[in-house]
Amino acid sequence: MLAIYFIISGCLIVLDQWVKWEIVNDLSLGEIKTLMPGVLSLHHIRNTGAAWSMLEGKMWFFTVITVLAVIIVITLMIKKRRQGSRWLMTGLCLILAGAIGNFIDRLRLGYVVDMFQTNFINFPIFNVADVTLVCGVICILIDIILDEKELGKK
Repeated sequence: MLAIYFIISGCLIVLDQWVKWEIVNDLSLGEIKTLMPGVLSLHHIRNTGAAWSMLEGKMWFFTVITVLAVIIVITLMIKKRRQGSRWLMTGLCLILAGAIGNFIDRLRLGYVVDMFQTNFINFPIFNVADVTLVCGVICILIDIILDEKELGKK
């Protein structure tokens, strides 16, 4: 069953890199293309930091954090492969995919390609890897909540 989670992570990394490749080849840097008026646009940008360009240019920091995160996530996936819930394992595999997806950009390009812009709220422009990271954290939070509920019943 552990292999399935690694396969899912791999597929999401490929999807992330493919979407970034398409954006780089189809939109000029800074170009915006509306997908859903007032809701979502594609906006090709280069991000050398984290959300809202925090820690911009701190490549060494992102390298250290990502390597540590990947080691911790893979270790947890291996340790929890038998007793870990599907929520936990799904969350870990999503976090792994997101971390590696953005890490590939940082190593290869020196920045992360971002493209999804919400038009109805002031939110950082993001990419597929960012979505998998956020969804992974949500899955782990659901796992924690369910564990707490289960402990409360005992």
